[in-house]
Formats: sequence, structure tokens, C-alpha cells
Amino acid sequence: MSDSEPCRIDREGTKDRENMNDPEPCRINEEETEEQTDVKESEESEDDERSDLKKRRRKKCLTCSQCGKSFDCKSYFRIHMMIHNGEKPFTCTQCGKKFRQSSHLNRHMMIHTGEKPFACTQCGKRFRYTLNLNLHMMIHTGEKPHKCDQCGKSFLSAAQLKDHLRVHTKEKPYSCSVCEKSFSLQSTLIKHHKIHTGVREFVCSECEKTFVTAGQLKQHQVIHTGEKPYTCSHCDKRFTQVQNLKRHEVIHSGEKPYKCSHCDKSFTQLPNLKCHERIHTGEKPYRCQQCLKRFTQLSQLQKHTNMHRKAGHLP
Repeated sequence: MSDSEPCRIDREGTKDRENMNDPEPCRINEEETEEQTDVKESEESEDDERSDLKKRRRKKCLTCSQCGKSFDCKSYFRIHMMIHNGEKPFTCTQCGKKFRQSSHLNRHMMIHTGEKPFACTQCGKRFRYTLNLNLHMMIHTGEKPHKCDQCGKSFLSAAQLKDHLRVHTKEKPYSCSVCEKSFSLQSTLIKHHKIHTGVREFVCSECEKTFVTAGQLKQHQVIHTGEKPYTCSHCDKRFTQVQNLKRHEVIHSGEKPYKCSHCDKSFTQLPNLKCHERIHTGEKPYRCQQCLKRFTQLSQLQKHTNMHRKAGHLP
């Protein structure tokens, strides 16, 4: 640029720059902006969904190679694997019984300590576990939510219903390791096994007679007390044992839940059904020690034995 020419100012450019002070110097297309925002939000939403899916997949990444069950927590997965490998790292110092979890050991220890922290608000009876308390409370409320679809009988717990169903299925999954006799209930097997071990740890304080279970002792003791705590709600007849009351009550209800699988005949009591079924099977479990004759029912054997006694064959 020469010195003879003055410096020219671009007035048009200045005007353009001045126009930038206009309150609306640059008009933005609002529709286009909203469209762009919607696209951005949609992309973010899809990203969030993909992220959540990945998290869920990551959570279920621990799968058992034995049974295919999946877990989202390492500690639950480790506990589950103990089922397959048989690991029980927690041992009771009192009796040596082993457990998979420390919480199970803590619950078990209450058996030894006698601790029963959960009390019924209705009658004051105490329990070791909340589950047992909740089941007990149904006695007061009359609630029996678990119903048998075979005979309509209702029960407090699913476990009781499961045990009852074996009456209909004739299933006996618990076998004695000594004599191979089978039972429908595990508790019955445990009681039976004491016959072989000879353990009779429960002693009557009145006559010193011994019993295998506490329940048997309690039933025996009413002989001394004369107590009949179980009353029929229909006729006020009283009984020493609850099972005797239950057997009596079917007289009023007319219920015959025990059905013969051979001839459709029904019975009020299980022992009556068992006796009847021997007609079909030909089983004769009762044998005379004198002449070795066999009978289907105990009453038949007793009558037969009396004949030997009258004939002088027996003292």
C-alpha cells in the first residue's frame, strides 16, 4: 500500500458488524432445533437401554456348570455350588453336625441352648423360628390355606399337605437301613430306627416305664393323671390322645378319605384300609407261634390263639 493513498475503511463491513448488535441478529430455525433434540434424546434413550441390557447380562454372568442355574451375586453362587460338591464348612461344636451357611448353624445352635426368641401374642407359646411361629398363629386364626385336591382336606403348611398326599399316592420314600421297611414320613422312620438301636431315653416318673419318643411318654402319662384334654366339638366326648379324637370325628363328618386302589371301597381310617387291602393282595402278616397258621388281621390271630389256650396247648 502506497503512502499517497489514505487508508480506506470498509463501511459495508462495519455496517454488517454493527448489525450484529441487533436483538435478533441470527434467526435460528426452531423446528430444525427440536428435531435435532428429539434425535439426540432418542439416541441417548437407546444408549441407556443398551447399557441396562449389558448390566443385566453382566449380573447373570455366573452360571452353574452342573445344573445351569444362573446367579447375579458371587456369594449366592458359592453357596449354591456347595450343594453339588457337598461342602459344609460350618460345624456345630456340641454335636458335630455340619452346615453350608453360618446362619443355618446359628439356627441349629438354638436346639442346644434352648433359646426360643419368638413368642405367640395369643397364648405365649415360644418358638425358635419365625416360620414356626407363623404356622402356629394359624391355629388361632383357623387359617388352613393348603388344600388337598384329592379329598378336600386342608393343612396349615405346604409341607403338611405334601406329607398328606402320600396317603393317596402310597409313596414311601424313607427306608430303614436295617430292615428295609419303608415309611411315608421321615419322622416315622426316625422313631422306627430307635427300635433297632434300643434307645428308650424317655422315662415315666410315676412307673419308670421307658419310651422311644417324648410323644409316647406324654401319651402314657395321661394314664396316671386321668387327663383327657381333647374334646369332640360335636358331642363333647373327651379323649386322651389327639389321634383318637380325629378318628372319632370322622363319625360325625362321614368323611372317608382312604380309598382302596383295587375296588373303590373307602374307609375312615388308614389301618382299616390296610386290613381291607390284604383281601386283594393275599398278605397274611400275623402268624400263630403254636401251629404257624397265618392270618390277615391281628384280631383273627387273637381268636385263634384263644382256641389253643382253651384246648390246653397254651398256658
